[in-house]
Amino acid sequence: MTPETNADHLRVLTFNLNNPSPERAERQLAWLAARPEHVLVLTETAPSRGCDLLAARFSAAGYEVSFPKPQDRERGAMIVSRLPFAGPPPCEVGYLPCRAVSVTVKTASDTVDVTGLYVPSRDATPAKTERKRRFLAACRDSIPTGADQAAARIVLGDLNILEPDHRPRYRFFKAFEYEFYDWLTQAGYHDAFRLRHPDADAYSWVGRTGDGYRYDHIFVSDPLTRTVVECSYLHEPRAARLTDHSAMTVRLELPVTNALVVSDPSDPPPAEALF
Repeated sequence: MTPETNADHLRVLTFNLNNPSPERAERQLAWLAARPEHVLVLTETAPSRGCDLLAARFSAAGYEVSFPKPQDRERGAMIVSRLPFAGPPPCEVGYLPCRAVSVTVKTASDTVDVTGLYVPSRDATPAKTERKRRFLAACRDSIPTGADQAAARIVLGDLNILEPDHRPRYRFFKAFEYEFYDWLTQAGYHDAFRLRHPDADAYSWVGRTGDGYRYDHIFVSDPLTRTVVECSYLHEPRAARLTDHSAMTVRLELPVTNALVVSDPSDPPPAEALF
Protein backbone atom coordinates (compact mmCIF):
# COMPACT_ATOMS: atom_id res chain seq x y z
CA MET A 1 0.00 0.00 0.00
CA THR A 2 1.09 3.58 -0.54
CA PRO A 3 0.73 6.26 2.16
CA GLU A 4 -2.33 8.45 2.14
CA THR A 5 -1.61 11.96 0.91
CA ASN A 6 -3.22 15.32 1.27
CA ALA A 7 -4.12 16.12 -2.34
CA ASP A 8 -4.46 19.83 -1.56
CA HIS A 9 -1.31 20.73 0.37
CA LEU A 10 2.39 20.29 -0.33
CA ARG A 11 4.21 18.48 2.48
CA VAL A 12 8.00 18.35 2.87
CA LEU A 13 10.08 16.48 5.46
CA THR A 14 13.73 16.52 6.51
CA PHE A 15 15.22 13.47 8.21
CA ASN A 16 18.82 12.77 9.29
CA LEU A 17 19.62 9.17 8.31
CA ASN A 18 22.81 8.97 10.41
CA ASN A 19 24.37 6.80 7.66
CA PRO A 20 22.38 3.65 8.45
CA SER A 21 23.38 0.03 8.18
CA PRO A 22 21.25 -1.95 5.69
CA GLU A 23 19.22 -3.35 8.57
CA ARG A 24 18.48 0.10 10.01
CA ALA A 25 17.86 1.48 6.52
CA GLU A 26 15.07 -1.09 6.11
CA ARG A 27 13.43 0.19 9.30
CA GLN A 28 13.86 3.79 8.19
CA LEU A 29 12.34 2.90 4.83
CA ALA A 30 9.25 1.45 6.49
CA TRP A 31 8.78 4.62 8.54
CA LEU A 32 9.37 6.96 5.61
CA ALA A 33 7.07 4.97 3.30
CA ALA A 34 4.19 5.50 5.73
CA ARG A 35 4.70 9.26 5.87
CA PRO A 36 2.38 11.63 3.91
CA GLU A 37 5.07 14.05 2.73
CA HIS A 38 5.60 14.51 -1.00
CA VAL A 39 9.28 15.49 -0.75
CA LEU A 40 11.87 13.95 1.59
CA VAL A 41 15.22 15.60 2.29
CA LEU A 42 17.47 12.91 3.78
CA THR A 43 20.71 14.08 5.35
CA GLU A 44 23.92 12.44 6.60
CA THR A 45 24.13 10.12 3.64
CA ALA A 46 27.34 8.27 2.81
CA PRO A 47 28.75 5.95 0.13
CA SER A 48 27.34 3.00 2.07
CA ARG A 49 25.14 -0.05 1.57
CA GLY A 50 22.39 1.44 3.73
CA CYS A 51 22.13 4.68 1.75
CA ASP A 52 22.41 2.82 -1.56
CA LEU A 53 19.54 0.60 -0.42
CA LEU A 54 17.31 3.60 0.30
CA ALA A 55 18.09 5.28 -3.02
CA ALA A 56 17.58 2.08 -5.01
CA ARG A 57 14.33 1.09 -3.33
CA PHE A 58 12.77 4.54 -3.67
CA SER A 59 13.83 4.73 -7.31
CA ALA A 60 12.49 1.25 -8.08
CA ALA A 61 9.17 2.23 -6.48
CA GLY A 62 8.75 5.11 -8.92
CA TYR A 63 10.01 8.07 -6.87
CA GLU A 64 12.25 10.77 -8.26
CA VAL A 65 15.64 10.51 -6.51
CA SER A 66 18.59 12.92 -6.49
CA PHE A 67 21.54 11.35 -4.69
CA PRO A 68 24.98 12.65 -5.61
CA LYS A 69 27.01 9.99 -3.87
CA PRO A 70 29.62 11.41 -1.47
CA GLN A 71 33.24 10.46 -1.84
CA ASP A 72 34.74 7.95 0.55
CA ARG A 73 34.45 9.06 4.20
CA GLU A 74 32.43 12.12 3.19
CA ARG A 75 28.76 12.79 3.96
CA GLY A 76 25.94 14.29 1.93
CA ALA A 77 22.21 14.59 1.30
CA MET A 78 19.53 12.95 -0.83
CA ILE A 79 16.17 14.21 -2.09
CA VAL A 80 13.33 11.77 -2.72
CA SER A 81 10.12 13.04 -4.29
CA ARG A 82 6.65 11.86 -5.30
CA LEU A 83 6.40 15.04 -7.36
CA PRO A 84 8.12 15.27 -10.77
CA PHE A 85 11.45 17.05 -10.99
CA ALA A 86 11.48 20.00 -13.36
CA GLY A 87 14.65 21.23 -15.04
CA PRO A 88 18.26 21.49 -13.85
CA PRO A 89 19.22 22.01 -10.18
CA PRO A 90 18.36 25.58 -9.13
CA CYS A 91 21.38 25.77 -6.81
CA GLU A 92 24.91 24.37 -7.04
CA VAL A 93 27.35 24.78 -4.15
CA GLY A 94 30.98 24.61 -5.23
CA TYR A 95 32.51 23.32 -1.99
CA LEU A 96 31.48 19.88 -0.67
CA PRO A 97 28.69 19.80 -3.28
CA CYS A 98 27.26 16.47 -2.11
CA ARG A 99 26.17 18.23 1.08
CA ALA A 100 23.91 20.59 -0.88
CA VAL A 101 21.31 18.87 -3.08
CA SER A 102 18.86 21.04 -4.98
CA VAL A 103 15.85 20.19 -7.16
CA THR A 104 12.78 21.88 -8.56
CA VAL A 105 9.49 20.03 -8.08
CA LYS A 106 6.22 20.56 -9.91
CA THR A 107 3.09 21.43 -7.95
CA ALA A 108 -0.39 21.75 -9.44
CA SER A 109 0.12 25.23 -10.81
CA ASP A 110 3.78 26.15 -10.40
CA THR A 111 7.18 24.93 -9.24
CA VAL A 112 9.04 24.98 -5.92
CA ASP A 113 12.82 24.96 -5.54
CA VAL A 114 13.98 22.64 -2.74
CA THR A 115 17.56 22.81 -1.44
CA GLY A 116 18.59 20.21 1.11
CA LEU A 117 21.70 20.89 3.19
CA TYR A 118 23.82 18.76 5.46
CA VAL A 119 26.17 21.30 7.01
CA PRO A 120 29.39 19.81 8.44
CA SER A 121 29.62 19.44 12.17
CA ARG A 122 32.83 20.49 13.84
CA ASP A 123 34.93 20.16 16.93
CA ALA A 124 37.45 22.62 18.38
CA THR A 125 40.15 21.85 15.80
CA PRO A 126 41.04 24.62 13.32
CA ALA A 127 40.68 22.27 10.32
CA LYS A 128 37.08 21.27 11.03
CA THR A 129 36.14 24.81 12.03
CA GLU A 130 37.49 26.17 8.75
CA ARG A 131 35.76 23.39 6.81
CA LYS A 132 32.38 24.34 8.25
CA ARG A 133 33.05 28.05 7.78
CA ARG A 134 34.02 27.48 4.13
CA PHE A 135 30.92 25.40 3.39
CA LEU A 136 28.59 28.00 4.90
CA ALA A 137 30.33 30.70 2.89
CA ALA A 138 29.85 28.64 -0.29
CA CYS A 139 26.15 28.29 0.52
CA ARG A 140 25.84 32.04 0.93
CA ASP A 141 27.45 32.50 -2.48
CA SER A 142 25.16 29.98 -4.19
CA ILE A 143 21.71 29.87 -2.58
CA PRO A 144 19.39 32.17 -4.54
CA THR A 145 17.51 34.94 -2.79
CA GLY A 146 14.33 34.17 -0.92
CA ALA A 147 12.99 37.67 -1.54
CA ASP A 148 12.15 37.07 -5.21
CA GLN A 149 8.37 37.31 -5.27
CA ALA A 150 8.23 35.21 -8.45
CA ALA A 151 10.07 32.20 -6.97
CA ALA A 152 8.94 29.72 -4.33
CA ARG A 153 11.94 28.25 -2.50
CA ILE A 154 12.61 26.03 0.52
CA VAL A 155 15.99 25.53 2.22
CA LEU A 156 16.04 22.76 4.81
CA GLY A 157 18.03 20.00 6.42
CA ASP A 158 20.44 19.36 9.25
CA LEU A 159 22.13 22.76 9.28
CA ASN A 160 24.18 22.16 12.44
CA ILE A 161 23.56 25.76 13.45
CA LEU A 162 21.40 27.36 16.12
CA GLU A 163 19.24 30.45 16.03
CA PRO A 164 21.00 33.38 17.77
CA ASP A 165 18.52 33.41 20.69
CA HIS A 166 18.49 29.63 21.12
CA ARG A 167 17.63 28.51 24.64
CA PRO A 168 19.86 27.43 26.29
CA ARG A 169 22.80 29.46 25.04
CA TYR A 170 25.93 27.43 24.26
CA ARG A 171 29.15 29.38 24.52
CA PHE A 172 31.14 27.07 22.22
CA PHE A 173 29.14 28.14 19.15
CA LYS A 174 31.01 30.71 17.10
CA ALA A 175 29.76 33.94 15.58
CA PHE A 176 29.94 32.63 11.99
CA GLU A 177 27.50 29.84 12.87
CA TYR A 178 24.89 32.21 14.25
CA GLU A 179 25.55 34.55 11.32
CA PHE A 180 24.40 31.93 8.80
CA TYR A 181 20.96 31.87 10.44
CA ASP A 182 20.91 35.66 10.29
CA TRP A 183 22.06 35.61 6.66
CA LEU A 184 19.16 33.36 5.66
CA THR A 185 16.68 35.80 7.18
CA GLN A 186 18.41 38.75 5.53
CA ALA A 187 18.32 36.88 2.20
CA GLY A 188 14.53 36.71 2.34
CA TYR A 189 14.02 33.32 4.03
CA HIS A 190 11.84 32.70 7.08
CA ASP A 191 12.14 30.05 9.78
CA ALA A 192 8.96 28.03 9.17
CA PHE A 193 8.94 26.62 12.69
CA ARG A 194 9.09 30.10 14.19
CA LEU A 195 6.25 31.25 11.92
CA ARG A 196 3.98 28.75 13.69
CA HIS A 197 5.71 28.51 17.11
CA PRO A 198 7.37 31.85 17.86
CA ASP A 199 8.23 31.11 21.50
CA ALA A 200 8.50 27.31 21.76
CA ASP A 201 11.65 25.57 22.95
CA ALA A 202 12.13 22.57 20.65
CA TYR A 203 15.13 20.37 20.01
CA SER A 204 15.98 17.98 17.18
CA TRP A 205 19.10 16.49 18.75
CA VAL A 206 19.86 15.77 22.41
CA GLY A 207 23.36 15.11 23.71
CA ARG A 208 24.44 12.53 26.25
CA THR A 209 24.15 15.08 29.03
CA GLY A 210 20.54 15.84 28.08
CA ASP A 211 21.29 19.20 26.47
CA GLY A 212 19.00 19.97 23.53
CA TYR A 213 19.90 21.58 20.20
CA ARG A 214 17.64 22.79 17.37
CA TYR A 215 19.96 21.73 14.57
CA ASP A 216 17.37 20.79 11.94
CA HIS A 217 15.59 23.63 10.18
CA ILE A 218 13.11 24.47 7.43
CA PHE A 219 13.29 27.93 5.85
CA VAL A 220 10.78 29.20 3.29
CA SER A 221 11.17 32.09 0.88
CA ASP A 222 9.18 35.25 1.35
CA PRO A 223 6.33 34.33 -1.06
CA LEU A 224 5.74 31.07 0.86
CA THR A 225 5.36 32.53 4.34
CA ARG A 226 1.61 32.96 4.00
CA THR A 227 1.25 29.32 2.90
CA VAL A 228 2.83 27.70 5.98
CA VAL A 229 -0.04 25.85 7.66
CA GLU A 230 1.93 23.52 9.95
CA CYS A 231 5.56 23.01 10.91
CA SER A 232 6.69 20.66 13.65
CA TYR A 233 9.34 18.23 14.85
CA LEU A 234 8.62 14.50 14.82
CA HIS A 235 10.37 12.83 17.74
CA GLU A 236 9.22 9.27 17.02
CA PRO A 237 12.22 8.22 14.87
CA ARG A 238 14.67 9.37 17.53
CA ALA A 239 12.71 7.65 20.30
CA ALA A 240 12.54 4.46 18.21
CA ARG A 241 16.31 4.62 17.57
CA LEU A 242 15.88 4.88 13.81
CA THR A 243 18.38 7.73 14.00
CA ASP A 244 19.76 10.19 16.55
CA HIS A 245 17.76 13.19 15.24
CA SER A 246 14.11 14.12 15.28
CA ALA A 247 12.57 14.58 11.86
CA MET A 248 10.89 17.85 10.83
CA THR A 249 7.86 18.42 8.62
CA VAL A 250 6.10 21.37 7.03
CA ARG A 251 2.75 21.63 5.27
CA LEU A 252 2.26 24.43 2.76
CA GLU A 253 -1.05 25.57 1.38
CA LEU A 254 0.01 24.86 -2.19
CA PRO A 255 -2.14 22.63 -4.44
CA VAL A 256 -0.68 19.24 -5.33
CA THR A 257 -2.58 17.14 -7.86
CA ASN A 258 0.17 15.66 -10.00
CA ALA A 259 1.95 13.23 -7.67
CA LEU A 260 3.70 10.32 -9.33
CA VAL A 261 2.15 6.88 -9.14
CA VAL A 262 4.48 5.00 -6.79
CA SER A 263 4.53 1.64 -5.08
CA ASP A 264 5.52 0.98 -1.48
CA PRO A 265 9.34 1.12 -1.30
CA SER A 266 9.32 -0.84 1.94
CA ASP A 267 7.87 -3.94 0.26
CA PRO A 268 10.54 -6.64 -0.03
CA PRO A 269 12.11 -6.77 -3.49
CA PRO A 270 11.19 -9.75 -5.70
CA ALA A 271 13.26 -12.86 -5.18
CA GLU A 272 14.90 -12.55 -8.59
CA ALA A 273 16.33 -9.18 -7.56
CA LEU A 274 18.47 -10.96 -4.98
CA PHE A 275 20.44 -12.91 -7.62
